Formats: sequence, structure tokens, C-alpha cells
Amino acid sequence: MLSEPITYAGAGVDVEAGDRAVELMKESVARAQRPEVLGGLGGFAGLFDASALRGMQRPVLATSTDGVGTKVAIAQAMDVHDTIGIDLVGMVVDDIVVSGAEPLFMTDYIACGRVVPERIAAIVSGIARGCELAGVALVGGETAEHPGLLAADEYDVAGAATGVVEHDDVLGPQRVREGDVVLALASSGLHSNGYSLVRRVIAAAGWGWDRHVDELGRTIGEEALEPTRIYTRMLLDLIRTPGVDVHALSHVTGGGLAANLARVLPTGALATLDRATWTPPAIFSLVQQLGSVPQADLERTLNMGVGFVAVVPGEQADAAVARSGELGVPAWVLGEVVADTGATGEDIVRGAKGVDGGAVRVLGAYSGGATTA
Repeated sequence: MLSEPITYAGAGVDVEAGDRAVELMKESVARAQRPEVLGGLGGFAGLFDASALRGMQRPVLATSTDGVGTKVAIAQAMDVHDTIGIDLVGMVVDDIVVSGAEPLFMTDYIACGRVVPERIAAIVSGIARGCELAGVALVGGETAEHPGLLAADEYDVAGAATGVVEHDDVLGPQRVREGDVVLALASSGLHSNGYSLVRRVIAAAGWGWDRHVDELGRTIGEEALEPTRIYTRMLLDLIRTPGVDVHALSHVTGGGLAANLARVLPTGALATLDRATWTPPAIFSLVQQLGSVPQADLERTLNMGVGFVAVVPGEQADAAVARSGELGVPAWVLGEVVADTGATGEDIVRGAKGVDGGAVRVLGAYSGGATTA
């Protein structure tokens, strides 16, 4: 027999701290709601009134789950926790809108070594803010202490969301045609992919996250934590804009621009993209130069300033670009869709992530000399 009893708190799990964290996050969660949400925070499951779907002809549910990768390590190093949740929402809901679906509700999961109520509440405040920006309801979540698996100040976040779209309105390869134009939608920076590369480059250079970088106009840490742009609301608006017939969308995440675009093109189609149509923001050339990162590796890892792409009929490109600008997201013509002749080369990507899709060729050098070909 042990002389001292072992308690749950003694094992590293503080139930009372978890309860305090829930109290602190209630106000944030209350702002991330929709009228279809039933009940409040604290239930075993989030409830969402789906009766509105009865008005749809053939509703198709869309779901996605994701995290933010090693970007959390930078948030922890800088002790800034109220923006990482925005990244989480963006990574999840913007995958759903690719199909043309409207995300409806989301849940989150936070695993940590020790519950610090104020820190958990800050993380959730970011998730709630992201849900507000996307028009999505935050209907529940879970916070779990994992002492012995995670250090006291370590945590990770994940989330899942569900949306809906009419069957006849599903976007994708089946709509894409030769002569369509590929539009680029600007990113807000690194977003939430490629941070293992970025962290390795910064560490190899001997930089701290508090180092001010003139080219960025702020510290490298502040730049790295810039929240992911959430495109959901503006893309749903663009899809519903009269005179703009969006054929396909692609979220530029892990794998880079070419691989993610190839996933939403039909077999037999080739999208040719021109680097000269844009100048990647300074953070991308900084990472490349600081780490002597090969351009091909950089482009396979980071978004290079293009967070989303849209495929539209050629004659509607100007209207789509103009509408995107009105909605607050800079856009430009990136390239066009032509027939795939079967040519091969290092500059051609065919399919990606298990999808037997179309092909993408990226040509030329970036405008402004941000990187070298």
C-alpha cells in the first residue's frame, strides 16, 4: 500500500481548471452561433435544427476535419493563443466550400499537457472568431489534459465541420471545360501549412521569433502567426453572383498550388499558370533565401501568396475578379484550362493525393523577382 493516496489531480488532471475554462469561453462561443443551434454549451452533443434542409431538392452533406500543424509551436513560443483558432476554422471550413457547400456547424478538440483556463479560453476565442467570420456555428468541443504525453505548456488543436449543398450545385471537375480561366485569390501569408519547413529555416538561421525583419515590417513571429484568411463567406457570395458561373474551387494547402489545383480538374485537362502574374509576399522569398530552399520544394510546401483558386468561364473572368475585390479579397487571372497533350516534364503535375485528376503546368518567373526560377 502507498502511504499517500493517488488522486486524479495528483496524476496531472485538474477537473476544476477545466470547468473554469468552460466558464471563461462561454461569452466567445455565444458569438459564434446560428439560429438553427439548439441548446447551449456543456451538452454531450451539439444540436442543430436541420429542418431547413427539407426545402432542398437533394441536399448533400459535406464534412471536413483538420488541424493547424506545427504552427501551434510558434503560438506557444510567443505565448500568443487567441489567433490559432482562426487558423483552425479556416483550414476546416474552407475545405468544405470547395464543393460549393455552405458550412453549417463546427466542433473543436484541444489536447493539452495542463489546463490553464485563460489559455484555453483564448484558444477558443479564436475559434469562435473564425466561426463568426465564416458564418458557422460553434456547437461544441472538448478539452483534454494529457499529462505525461504533452508538456505542461504544450497543446494541439483540431476541428471538424459539416455543410450542405444541393446535389445539382456541387462544384468540381465535372464542370470544368477547355477555355475556362483560373483565378488566384490572395492569401494573407503563410496560412497554416509548411511550418515544419519555416521553423527549420528560422532555427537554422539562429533567429528568435521576436526578431524584427524590415522586409516584413514586424517580427518574424508576428508574420508567422498572421491568421489564415477565411474565404468561405466571400466564395459563397461569388458562387451566387449573377453572371459568374464558378466551375471549380481549390484550397491551396499542403502540396502547394499545382497539386491542389490538379485535384479539381478532370482527366484530359491541363491548366497552364503564369508566375509572372503575381509577386509572392516577402515572407516567401525570405524563407527561400534564408534557408537556400530550392524553388520546387518551396512551391510544393507553401502557398506562395495564392490561398485559393477558382475556375470560371473565360468570358466571366473580369466580373469574377471585380466581385472578389468588392468582397475584400484581391484576385487576378492566373492562367487557363486547355487540352492535356500528355507532355511530361518537371514543371507538370498530374493528379495529387490519390486523385486521378487533371494536370497543371506552372511557367515563367515571378513578377518582381521574389524568387528565382
